[in-house]
Amino acid sequence: MEKVVITGTGAISPVGLNVADTWQNIVNGVSGVAPITRFDASQWRTQIACEVKNFNPKDYMSAKDARRRDRFEHFGTVAAQEALQSSGLEITEENTGRIGVLVSSALGGLKSLQDSIIRLEKEGPKRISPFLIPMIMPNGAASLIGIDHGIKGPAMSVASACASGIDGIGQAWMMLRLGMIDAAVTGASESVLSRAGIGAFDRINALSLKKDHTMTPAPFDKNRDGLVMGEGAGIIVLETESHAKARGANILAELAGYAATADAFHVTAPSSDGSGGGTAISNALISAGVNPDEVDYINAHGTATPLNDVTETKAIKYALGEQAYKVPTSSTKSMTGHMMGATGALETIFCVKAIQDSVMPPTIHYETPDPECDLDYIPNQAREKKIKVVVSNAFGFGGHNSVLVVRQYK
Repeated sequence: MEKVVITGTGAISPVGLNVADTWQNIVNGVSGVAPITRFDASQWRTQIACEVKNFNPKDYMSAKDARRRDRFEHFGTVAAQEALQSSGLEITEENTGRIGVLVSSALGGLKSLQDSIIRLEKEGPKRISPFLIPMIMPNGAASLIGIDHGIKGPAMSVASACASGIDGIGQAWMMLRLGMIDAAVTGASESVLSRAGIGAFDRINALSLKKDHTMTPAPFDKNRDGLVMGEGAGIIVLETESHAKARGANILAELAGYAATADAFHVTAPSSDGSGGGTAISNALISAGVNPDEVDYINAHGTATPLNDVTETKAIKYALGEQAYKVPTSSTKSMTGHMMGATGALETIFCVKAIQDSVMPPTIHYETPDPECDLDYIPNQAREKKIKVVVSNAFGFGGHNSVLVVRQYK
């Protein structure tokens, strides 16, 4: 089958409003964690988050469009603008039906839903916005990107919890390989930093409760105590190799492999032996035609929850065997927080940048090794290395395990 290549990237994140700024801060180990400003969190046990900062949707779209879109749709459509611009892909009447939009979201417009329910109870049904459904539906960003740019090929959103972004990219990868489309705008967008979102994750004891927010989240560290919620979007442009070369595109990297499995174990806890995630890693490598000893770097799911980090470490060992100890692995969620479905998509961009710049981003807040997490997690400082093959993991509630393989393009 034909190669699938990456030709454009776009990002809105807790550490930058574009790819360049986001990546520079990731390499420099800048944390996006800060006290919550989007609502009064004084009654919540967790009062920190990785919010997107200094973002005004009216800088990118009309005031009318900004009012009619949820925050996750703001992020997704703005990141898509950057990705398309950087790719140089022009949408025309001739090619529009051969371009897809597969932009995912795990939870859609959660804050819009929350606010509308409160307004309904206080003011009655006539106060519900007529735009509520388009604002809360998980495919909202995908549909609006298509409308904004006149893209008429397949448009959809994949919802597989925190694996949503990688699964959306994986679905686009399969469509391209099957010849259904020639190009795709794909990735994910998420904004669940609301009273309901923070409260729900706190109720399952998933969130960090550390008082010193400058030292959390701490993936793979012995004293990690949970994730910090984030928000944002990561969007890439994928094309078949022949389509990209025919238009003279600047090819950034090859998306070489994808695989997904299910633990079939528990709705919120991973299978303790790591076999589900490990099988997904192995299958992704097989689909890419890559041997375990060819992997140069792993961008881990690395949520900083006690269960995930141990299980992911086992999954990497399950797939790579003794080679796992030789492959540097880091969690960039230590800086961006956990952006739910969007994190895997943003981390795919980090994989591309790692290959381009020959640098592996660090896991910050790492102080005390955990005997159960005994791999090389690139603690606290980025590391230079020539990189050809990167694995990116995303594991989600429901037992979803999804993995991409990004390779240097030749």
